[in-house]
Amino acid sequence: MEAPILVEVTRGPEVECRHRGQIAVVQSDGAVHRALGDIETLVCMRSLAKPFQALPLLGAGAAQRFGFGDKELALCSGSLSGQDFQVELVQQVLARLDLSSEVLQCGAHPPLHRPSAKALTQAGQTPGAVHHTCAGKHTAMLALCVHQGWPVEGYLDSEHPVQRLILGTVARMVGVPPENIPVALDGCGAPVFYAPLKNIALGFARLAAAQAGSPAHKLLQACLAHPRLIAGDGRLETMIMEALPGRVFAKTGAEGGFALALPEQGLGVALKIEDGAGRALNPAVIQVLRELELLTPEAERALAPYAAPVLHNHRKQEVGRLRPVFALPQG
Repeated sequence: MEAPILVEVTRGPEVECRHRGQIAVVQSDGAVHRALGDIETLVCMRSLAKPFQALPLLGAGAAQRFGFGDKELALCSGSLSGQDFQVELVQQVLARLDLSSEVLQCGAHPPLHRPSAKALTQAGQTPGAVHHTCAGKHTAMLALCVHQGWPVEGYLDSEHPVQRLILGTVARMVGVPPENIPVALDGCGAPVFYAPLKNIALGFARLAAAQAGSPAHKLLQACLAHPRLIAGDGRLETMIMEALPGRVFAKTGAEGGFALALPEQGLGVALKIEDGAGRALNPAVIQVLRELELLTPEAERALAPYAAPVLHNHRKQEVGRLRPVFALPQG
């Protein structure tokens, strides 16, 4: 099945490019609510797995032992921008674990937040692992190791007990046996998982509909309470969550993946841009929110720059736009 066109890119009066993809909207019992394209498509979860990877902190008791509140749980579930308040919280959590940032094995890159990256350069400092977008996830893995008495060395090895625990948790949330989940390496060196798109949506639906007091519900509430720790200033996930407070948990993944947990509806959404183009995500995700009738007039105004982004050339002239061109079929 050829994937449907989700977003068109215009230049002048004509369409220059088209981005195809699939969208799944699923209930917590696995029933498909609405869908577009082949939702059995196998998708590498990348950072869409982060909230599931953080869940063992609560189930194993590590969060309680180390005094993790909502901020820490959100940090461990997010894809960080390397802003100062995020870096400082990573360092504070590592200090509680009696570990230094040197144990983080995620590698290093400049902060995704451009002003923070510029400030770091101007200060003559080199980006470290604490600036990595996956620093929170790795800190969670280390917390589990310290809590369980597992070795910190080799914590990224797929056979390490922390990774076996995480794989089992991800498998349970997405409803796929662990032995049927292909495992690869993420950009940060951690194991990363493949699952059908509809099962990724199922995992987010299970977050959305989690019973009050359960680990999944506690994690979701923590994420909803701290949008700036899920991504960062100016990024789509944070902007959506701030525009629709308490109503949407938004999470991005690399290579054109995005997911939503909608607690009021008990629904999960997973979207995949087939060619991995990040530029197509913003208009596609905003259109999904519009199709699901989640956008208030205030949210529509706040998210307008993301709904149909304008393209400029090097002379700052407007040359085209990105626009969503799909509708979700009624279930």
